[in-house]
Order: sequence, then structure tokens, then C-alpha cells
Amino acid sequence: MAVNIQNTSLRISAGLAKQFPTDPMKQVAFSGRSNVGKSSLINTILGRKSLARVSSMPGKTITINFYDVDKKLFLVDLPGYGYAKRQFENKQVWSSLTDGYFTQNKNIDLLSLVVQLVDCKVGITNDDAMMISFLNEMEIPYIIVATKVDKLNKTDRNKQLEKISNDELLNEETVIIPFSSHTGEGKTELLKEIFKYTNL
Repeated sequence: MAVNIQNTSLRISAGLAKQFPTDPMKQVAFSGRSNVGKSSLINTILGRKSLARVSSMPGKTITINFYDVDKKLFLVDLPGYGYAKRQFENKQVWSSLTDGYFTQNKNIDLLSLVVQLVDCKVGITNDDAMMISFLNEMEIPYIIVATKVDKLNKTDRNKQLEKISNDELLNEETVIIPFSSHTGEGKTELLKEIFKYTNL
């Protein structure tokens, strides 16, 4: 089934679980800490400049954004986690909303893949580890995208990618894609994985 990724629009920014779309479409969710580059990545793979808004204040967004791709697929942008300056009340809203996506999403059976973003320079943080452990426990398929690889020299890049791939939470089959929204590296590989898991 051919998919026109240019035909993408924001369906809803959901602040409550009851607002999640119920269309019978496959879903691919994007998870990662605040400022890891989720919005930039989504814009890059869709070939758009500002469909996903890049916040100048990390941790500001506390909604789940559902992007409708050609009426065939939802790309689901989960709120960024791990931002220290977020108020306690907001952290509670974030955690309950994200938890609601996995526990109150009527179409959770249509979740085909979670794209787990990790800052290549930083590596897998404690917050990332918690999310990956959750995905392992729930047996939800996921891949790792190591973002901002253009900010590292070749030696440091290779060292960090090896460190990520050797993390005890990941198995040998876990796909790890080096990605840069600045150069476009990894865009083709990521789209291939998305279409493979969604059978599109």
C-alpha cells in the first residue's frame, strides 16, 4: 500500500485520553526525553519544516500529538520526559497522559512500533532506561534512534553508538539508527523501519 507522507496533517493535540482518535489506523509512537529532537525528527522524516512545532522551552509540551499520514497511519508524538525544571503538577500531568496512551488507548492494539529517541552524545539516561524497561515488559516493539549524531566527531560517535548498543536493556536484534535532523542522515532507514512494522 503506497503512502504519501507529504499528505500529513495534525489531527489533534490531545490533553486527555478521551480525546485520542479512534480511527482504525496503525500507530507509530515517538518517545524520548525533552530536547532530544523529536519534533525536528518528525519534521525531517515528513519533509516538512514546521508541522511539528519545535519548542524553545524544553518540557513545555504536555499533549500527545497525533499526525494523520495519508489517512493510513498515525504518527504519535508523546510528551518529552526528564525535564528538571517542569513543575511537579506538570510532571504528574505528563506521566498520567503518557500512561493513559498505553493503558486507555482504545486502539493500543494498532500500536505497531515505538521509536525511542536517545541523544547520541548523552547516551541512555535513567529516564530512557525506565521507558525501555516498560516497553520490554509490555512486549511492545521498538527501535532506538540515536539523535544529533552530527554534533559528534567520528571517534566519539562510534564510541557512543557502541555504548548504546551494548546497553543491558537492549538485545542483539534491537535496531539502532544514527540520525541527524540537520543532515538528514537516518531518514531513509527510519522510514523503512516504520513501513516494515506497519506493513505499509
